Amino acid sequence: MQLLGIGSRINHSEYGKGVVTNVTSKHYWVTFMDNGLETIELDSNFEVIEAVEDEVDTISFSEVEQSLISILKRWSDASSVTPIADKWKGGSLVLKPGDTNLSEKEIPIDTFFHKIVMVRDRIRVMEQKINSSNNLDDQEKVDLQQYITRIYGSLTTFNVLFKNQSDNFVGEKTK
Repeated sequence: MQLLGIGSRINHSEYGKGVVTNVTSKHYWVTFMDNGLETIELDSNFEVIEAVEDEVDTISFSEVEQSLISILKRWSDASSVTPIADKWKGGSLVLKPGDTNLSEKEIPIDTFFHKIVMVRDRIRVMEQKINSSNNLDDQEKVDLQQYITRIYGSLTTFNVLFKNQSDNFVGEKTK
Protein backbone atom coordinates (compact mmCIF):
# COMPACT_ATOMS: atom_id res chain seq x y z
CA MET A 1 0.00 0.00 0.00
CA GLN A 2 1.42 3.40 -1.05
CA LEU A 3 1.04 6.04 1.65
CA LEU A 4 -0.65 9.24 0.61
CA GLY A 5 1.38 12.38 1.15
CA ILE A 6 0.30 15.54 2.90
CA GLY A 7 -1.93 17.53 0.59
CA SER A 8 -3.62 14.48 -0.95
CA ARG A 9 -7.35 14.92 -1.52
CA ILE A 10 -9.78 12.13 -0.64
CA ASN A 11 -13.50 11.40 -0.50
CA HIS A 12 -14.48 9.41 2.60
CA SER A 13 -17.83 7.60 2.73
CA GLU A 14 -18.69 8.97 6.20
CA TYR A 15 -16.89 12.35 6.37
CA GLY A 16 -16.97 13.51 2.75
CA LYS A 17 -14.22 15.34 0.89
CA GLY A 18 -11.03 16.30 2.69
CA VAL A 19 -7.29 16.95 2.51
CA VAL A 20 -4.59 14.92 4.28
CA THR A 21 -2.83 17.30 6.70
CA ASN A 22 -0.62 14.86 8.61
CA VAL A 23 0.46 11.25 8.38
CA THR A 24 1.49 9.05 11.31
CA SER A 25 2.51 5.41 11.34
CA LYS A 26 -1.15 4.37 11.86
CA HIS A 27 -3.39 7.25 10.76
CA TYR A 28 -4.06 10.00 8.29
CA TRP A 29 -5.11 13.30 9.79
CA VAL A 30 -7.64 14.66 7.35
CA THR A 31 -9.36 18.04 7.37
CA PHE A 32 -12.79 17.45 5.90
CA MET A 33 -14.80 20.27 4.33
CA ASP A 34 -17.95 19.53 6.32
CA ASN A 35 -16.64 17.65 9.36
CA GLY A 36 -13.38 19.34 10.37
CA LEU A 37 -10.28 17.42 11.47
CA GLU A 38 -10.61 13.65 11.82
CA THR A 39 -8.07 10.85 12.10
CA ILE A 40 -8.71 7.81 9.97
CA GLU A 41 -6.88 4.49 9.74
CA LEU A 42 -4.35 4.20 6.91
CA ASP A 43 -6.29 1.27 5.47
CA SER A 44 -9.72 2.95 5.75
CA ASN A 45 -12.05 2.72 2.80
CA PHE A 46 -11.97 6.01 0.87
CA GLU A 47 -11.64 7.25 -2.68
CA VAL A 48 -8.42 9.02 -3.64
CA ILE A 49 -9.31 12.15 -5.64
CA GLU A 50 -5.74 13.37 -6.02
CA ALA A 51 -2.70 11.65 -4.56
CA VAL A 52 0.39 13.51 -3.50
CA GLU A 53 3.05 10.87 -3.47
CA ASP A 54 5.96 12.60 -1.83
CA GLU A 55 8.02 10.42 0.42
CA VAL A 56 6.14 10.39 3.72
CA ASP A 57 7.89 10.46 7.06
CA THR A 58 5.47 8.75 9.44
CA ILE A 59 6.42 10.74 12.51
CA SER A 60 3.58 12.81 13.85
CA PHE A 61 3.64 16.51 14.61
CA SER A 62 3.14 15.77 18.31
CA GLU A 63 6.17 13.44 18.29
CA VAL A 64 8.26 16.20 16.69
CA GLU A 65 6.90 18.69 19.23
CA GLN A 66 7.75 16.40 22.17
CA SER A 67 11.27 15.88 20.80
CA LEU A 68 11.77 19.63 20.44
CA ILE A 69 10.49 20.28 23.97
CA SER A 70 12.89 17.65 25.30
CA ILE A 71 15.84 19.21 23.45
CA LEU A 72 14.94 22.71 24.62
CA LYS A 73 14.60 21.60 28.23
CA ARG A 74 17.95 19.88 28.07
CA TRP A 75 19.99 22.60 26.37
CA SER A 76 18.38 25.97 27.06
CA ASP A 77 18.45 28.06 30.18
CA ALA A 78 14.73 28.74 29.93
CA SER A 79 12.85 27.97 33.10
CA SER A 80 10.58 24.99 33.09
CA VAL A 81 7.04 25.12 34.37
CA THR A 82 7.30 23.78 37.90
CA PRO A 83 4.19 23.88 40.06
CA ILE A 84 4.28 24.98 43.68
CA ALA A 85 2.59 22.67 46.23
CA ASP A 86 -1.08 23.57 46.58
CA LYS A 87 -0.76 24.31 50.30
CA TRP A 88 1.63 27.21 49.56
CA LYS A 89 -0.35 28.90 46.77
CA GLY A 90 -1.18 32.50 47.69
CA GLY A 91 0.91 32.27 50.87
CA SER A 92 3.72 34.49 52.01
CA LEU A 93 7.16 34.14 53.52
CA VAL A 94 7.85 36.35 56.54
CA LEU A 95 11.45 37.19 57.45
CA LYS A 96 11.57 38.38 61.03
CA PRO A 97 14.91 39.84 62.16
CA GLY A 98 16.30 39.10 65.60
CA ASP A 99 16.80 42.84 66.14
CA THR A 100 13.43 44.17 67.34
CA ASN A 101 14.32 47.65 66.05
CA LEU A 102 14.08 46.34 62.50
CA SER A 103 10.84 45.57 60.71
CA GLU A 104 9.98 42.21 59.23
CA LYS A 105 9.86 41.60 55.50
CA GLU A 106 6.98 39.74 53.85
CA ILE A 107 7.47 38.18 50.41
CA PRO A 108 4.79 36.40 48.34
CA ILE A 109 5.80 32.74 48.47
CA ASP A 110 5.13 32.37 44.73
CA THR A 111 7.84 34.99 44.06
CA PHE A 112 10.28 33.22 46.38
CA PHE A 113 9.45 29.83 44.82
CA HIS A 114 10.03 31.22 41.32
CA LYS A 115 13.52 32.35 42.39
CA ILE A 116 14.30 28.88 43.79
CA VAL A 117 13.19 27.26 40.51
CA MET A 118 15.37 29.69 38.53
CA VAL A 119 18.39 28.77 40.70
CA ARG A 120 17.68 25.07 40.14
CA ASP A 121 17.32 25.50 36.38
CA ARG A 122 20.52 27.51 36.10
CA ILE A 123 22.45 24.91 38.09
CA ARG A 124 21.13 22.26 35.69
CA VAL A 125 22.30 24.30 32.69
CA MET A 126 25.72 24.76 34.30
CA GLU A 127 25.88 20.99 34.88
CA GLN A 128 25.07 20.32 31.21
CA LYS A 129 27.69 22.80 30.04
CA ILE A 130 30.32 21.20 32.26
CA ASN A 131 29.44 17.70 31.04
CA SER A 132 29.56 18.74 27.37
CA SER A 133 32.71 20.87 27.68
CA ASN A 134 35.68 19.97 25.51
CA ASN A 135 37.98 22.16 27.63
CA LEU A 136 37.71 20.06 30.80
CA ASP A 137 39.23 16.62 31.29
CA ASP A 138 37.21 13.80 32.85
CA GLN A 139 38.65 14.30 36.35
CA GLU A 140 37.80 18.03 36.30
CA LYS A 141 34.26 17.19 35.21
CA VAL A 142 33.90 14.68 38.06
CA ASP A 143 35.22 17.22 40.59
CA LEU A 144 32.82 19.94 39.38
CA GLN A 145 29.94 17.44 39.34
CA GLN A 146 30.63 16.66 43.00
CA TYR A 147 30.37 20.38 43.86
CA ILE A 148 27.07 20.59 41.99
CA THR A 149 25.76 17.55 43.88
CA ARG A 150 26.66 19.30 47.15
CA ILE A 151 24.87 22.46 45.96
CA TYR A 152 21.73 20.39 45.29
CA GLY A 153 22.09 18.84 48.75
CA SER A 154 22.25 22.31 50.34
CA LEU A 155 19.00 23.23 48.60
CA THR A 156 16.95 20.17 49.67
CA THR A 157 15.36 22.29 52.44
CA PHE A 158 13.25 23.93 49.74
CA ASN A 159 11.81 20.61 48.50
CA VAL A 160 8.78 21.20 50.75
CA LEU A 161 7.67 23.89 48.26
CA PHE A 162 7.50 21.61 45.21
CA LYS A 163 4.21 20.01 44.21
CA ASN A 164 5.89 17.12 42.36
CA GLN A 165 8.60 15.08 44.04
CA SER A 166 10.30 14.70 40.63
CA ASP A 167 11.12 18.45 40.77
CA ASN A 168 12.94 18.16 44.12
CA PHE A 169 16.60 18.90 44.71
CA VAL A 170 18.58 15.71 45.24
CA GLY A 171 21.97 15.78 46.91
CA GLU A 172 24.42 12.97 47.49
CA LYS A 173 22.73 9.64 48.18
CA THR A 174 23.77 7.89 51.38
CA LYS A 175 24.96 4.34 50.95
